[in-house]
Amino acid sequence: MKKRHITALAVVMAVLMAVPALAEIRIGVLSDLSGPTSSVGTPYAKGIKDCITYLNDNGGIGGEEIAYDQVDYAYKVPQALSAYKRFKSKGIVAMQGWGTGDTEALVRFVAKDRIPVFSASYSPHLMDPEKAPYNFTVAPDYSTQGRAGLKYAKSNWKGTGTPRIAFLYPDKPYGLVPIPALKEYAEELGFEIVGEENVSLKAMDASPQLLSLKKKAPDFVWVGGTTPSTAVIMKDAKKLGMNTTFIVNIWGNDENLQKMAGDAANGHLGLQAAAIYGQDVPGMKVIEKLTGGEPQMTHYVRGFVSMLVLAEGMRRAADSGEVTGESIKAALENMRDYDPMGLAPAISFFPDDHRPNMAVNVVTYENGEMKSLGIETLPRDRKWLGH
Repeated sequence: MKKRHITALAVVMAVLMAVPALAEIRIGVLSDLSGPTSSVGTPYAKGIKDCITYLNDNGGIGGEEIAYDQVDYAYKVPQALSAYKRFKSKGIVAMQGWGTGDTEALVRFVAKDRIPVFSASYSPHLMDPEKAPYNFTVAPDYSTQGRAGLKYAKSNWKGTGTPRIAFLYPDKPYGLVPIPALKEYAEELGFEIVGEENVSLKAMDASPQLLSLKKKAPDFVWVGGTTPSTAVIMKDAKKLGMNTTFIVNIWGNDENLQKMAGDAANGHLGLQAAAIYGQDVPGMKVIEKLTGGEPQMTHYVRGFVSMLVLAEGMRRAADSGEVTGESIKAALENMRDYDPMGLAPAISFFPDDHRPNMAVNVVTYENGEMKSLGIETLPRDRKWLGH
């Protein structure tokens, strides 16, 4: 009896060993879940992970499951570099990254290792394949976003004469990068530039800078900070009775802005690159099901889209043969007008141009809600690539 039991067990073990392990495609996910940008990094990372769940529940990539390793690097570049080495040792074929510092620090490494990276850093030079051949994003660069905001403001301005504009931004690379491009385009559109001031990302009071600008009576003010500093600017502007419309960059406005600024946010313009939760687009039904109908920030939706587009590149690579970093890059560079279920404007990449599109979702704030005003689209002008 005992002998038969052992023999049966041996047969079962042999059968199990003969069954091949479930095939998988592995990626790395670099996230800020505890550092200074975790308030937006956490929902973005959740969007990525929920998209992986959705993809795997629907067959993965040609029947292969997407497996991922996630590291919270707390927005520290040395930790990001260590995490990348760990990812590489585990055989990743692509990576979802996060911030500007880590993305730029990894550019030469991922190019050498031929590992495509999608990140939430939208610095213009990361869109230029000559400088960053393996880097991709699902949002236009900061300069393109700003140009679209200026175009929308000019097209919808109801005043007379020449519209006046000023610039408020932090004295940091993130804030400084798009300013030359925005000034040039503002003049091209017919704005009169009347001033600029620096406001820290940690500002608790922006009154001195706003008082200086108030004397120049700008019709519009570009704000290039983050949501907390933007809220300070808006509240102080209201206290000072400043009559202007703020145009706020992608990281300076989200669903938390009205919570922080109250009705001081009403009527101002924000720039985004993905749908707002609950917006009537096909992919929102998928997200609502995944989240049980619990509202998510627009950063979550953008993370979801980032993974959706990477997965489409992997799917196309699989259809052509083996899924490798090189084949994913080639598939992405041949992607034209890919629709991420309506969750963002259509995506197109080219071998010499990694800008995903030239379309920006312009939003406004009314009665405690962020509402879409529509998509503003610019031409894919070669002179703007990397600038």
